Amino acid sequence: MFIHYIKYLLASLAFTLLSTSIGIAQGNRHSDVIYGRKYGLALTMDVFKPTVKSNRAAIVMIVSGGWFSNPEAINPKSTNPFTNRGYHVFAVVHGSQPKFTIPEAIEDLHRATKFIRSKAKEYDIDPEKIGISGGSAGGHLSLMMGVSGKKGELNLKDPVQGFASGANAVACFFPPTDFLNWGEEGKEQLGRGPQAIPNIVAPFDFVVFNQQKKQFELIEDAMERRKIGAAISPITHVSKLSAPSLLIHGDQDKLVSIQQAESFVKKMKEAGAIAELDTRKGAGHGWVNMDKDLEKFADWFDLHLLNKTK
Repeated sequence: MFIHYIKYLLASLAFTLLSTSIGIAQGNRHSDVIYGRKYGLALTMDVFKPTVKSNRAAIVMIVSGGWFSNPEAINPKSTNPFTNRGYHVFAVVHGSQPKFTIPEAIEDLHRATKFIRSKAKEYDIDPEKIGISGGSAGGHLSLMMGVSGKKGELNLKDPVQGFASGANAVACFFPPTDFLNWGEEGKEQLGRGPQAIPNIVAPFDFVVFNQQKKQFELIEDAMERRKIGAAISPITHVSKLSAPSLLIHGDQDKLVSIQQAESFVKKMKEAGAIAELDTRKGAGHGWVNMDKDLEKFADWFDLHLLNKTK
């Protein structure tokens, strides 16, 4: 009995190691694909293949709310509007708060989009046809990939770094866009003071690595924190080259004011970039049948990635 138990444990361990290194395939879903590692942890995504003939485009779905991110939050049904049109969908989990901060989550998305482009041949997708989507914090991270993509850099130890990051089109729900003008001019949202969002303080605990002490230290200097606040605000990075962006936002949102979407879209249009705001009258931070809006997202990606109109 004991020998059989040991064999069972070894077999289970072997399966676990295999699944965490190459992921687990179930139907059109390939779970726990590792796109990077940091501090001894694996960064993962789930890949959903098209259920019809591939259109050779991809959608990155960011699994994030309040900058919390967990594989258990991946909803396979939310991929259907895209996979049913021929898109590959990459559901990306980033380093989650309270352990990791917003700047670190942004870097994870840069890594994820680089990884996807590095696998373009394997998945038979066009690396210039990558859309990105998310809601709230996921919407913020989506816009960051639409406005601040990075060029590839030669790195012999890590070939993935040789690919560009970012997205070619964005569609998102109620995203934070400007942490230094939160709902009104000059009002900061950096996890401090009476305006701090309850339970969403940790992602604003920005840190710097002290090379001499070999440890992370909390950044307390107000000016330095504002610099980071600007750097993590999508509105800071808007240019004529920013990806076409669709934002859907409720005009009664008490958590993320619609001012965030309005100011971002205005800045995009002033820069000569494409942006559209779909205002939902009377809606707050979420509404009934939001899943139906994913079809509108799919229409947006059809137009701006595939040049298709309804």
